[in-house]
Amino acid sequence: MFRDISFPAVYIGLLAAFVGYSASFAIVLAGLTAMGATESQAATGLFFATIGMGVCSIWLPAITRIPAAVAWSTPGAAFLAATAVLPGGFAEAAGALIYSAGLIVLTGLIPAIGRSVAAIPKPIANALLAGVLFKLCLAPALALGEIPLLVLPVLGAWLLGLTWHRLAAMPFAVIAFLLVLVFIVELPSGLGPSAPTQWLPALAPVAPIFTLQSFFSIALPLYLVTMAGQNIPGFSVLELNGYSVNRPPMLRVTGIVSLAIAPFGAIPVNMSAITAAMMAGEDAGQNRATRYWAAMTSGIAYVLLGFAAGFVTTLASIAPIALITAVAGLALVPALVGAISAAFRDTAQLEAPALTFLIAASGMTLFDISGAFWGVIVGAVIWRAKSWAAAARAPGQ
Repeated sequence: MFRDISFPAVYIGLLAAFVGYSASFAIVLAGLTAMGATESQAATGLFFATIGMGVCSIWLPAITRIPAAVAWSTPGAAFLAATAVLPGGFAEAAGALIYSAGLIVLTGLIPAIGRSVAAIPKPIANALLAGVLFKLCLAPALALGEIPLLVLPVLGAWLLGLTWHRLAAMPFAVIAFLLVLVFIVELPSGLGPSAPTQWLPALAPVAPIFTLQSFFSIALPLYLVTMAGQNIPGFSVLELNGYSVNRPPMLRVTGIVSLAIAPFGAIPVNMSAITAAMMAGEDAGQNRATRYWAAMTSGIAYVLLGFAAGFVTTLASIAPIALITAVAGLALVPALVGAISAAFRDTAQLEAPALTFLIAASGMTLFDISGAFWGVIVGAVIWRAKSWAAAARAPGQ
């Protein structure tokens, strides 16, 4: 195995880890905070989510010998950030995270569940994803009106990175965010690398509360957006690059790890899509058989980054909330554009994804169940009704 190590694979693996972490850590923190986590609980959740995707990114490629990279559920974190706090607070949210991880494990054990999820019309699934991303994607515009002097440097750096390479946009924005904190926002005395106790958070599990409301309002939509927004595209990236993928065992591994970290408030981990494309392509080496080292390298980097969770969370807590959500929203713009484009690609079926998107984005609740769940139900009913009506008219045409 060690004979397969190559410089391109190691380089791309490190780059993928930097891009993946810098582009989405703010989304994870925003999601945990929105669910009622304290600063310490958010840092703990960030730590275990980072360690979880690091362990899986080492484990799966080592077993399969393919660049099966793993990431945390960025769409899932965005969904949490746009959802109202549950009555039981972060403890009830932890119960929902355990529910969701359990569903991923079941999907790996019972292929019929995976087929049922895949049977959801793709425009409906993409409309759901767009709906849960939409609210957070408004944050950069809202922050620009509220704190323009803090947001403009971040937007400028994001644009500069985007004109160079789309994957550079968020790392540039994060660097600008850090510079804004150093030069514009006053940092507390003693904060910095010389304070080692701030790097690793005080780790503590959350005593979960399990309710039906949290299952339908949080766990089930979180599971659906994780499958539709990360796992299914992640598998497709590997297959498009010529790799044979056995999906159930990979789902079992990511599900079991997600189940292990959920009691600590960590969001689920899943197959990577965007950074996996980097590691499965020719940039990771001409020899396809050795590119798995790119994913393993990213996993090692994630494990190391996990030990900076306390420091990262402390920095994020110093910044105005509007600035943090603005950075998170910028990271989600490409995903929102892609989801909306895919949702409305079929001109004969526009109403179903439109209603799914609007209901999921509205923030409404019905019978204490969030709009994300009802958006899928309403969209699926409209989709099937129109399909049946079109099929009934077809013989007479």
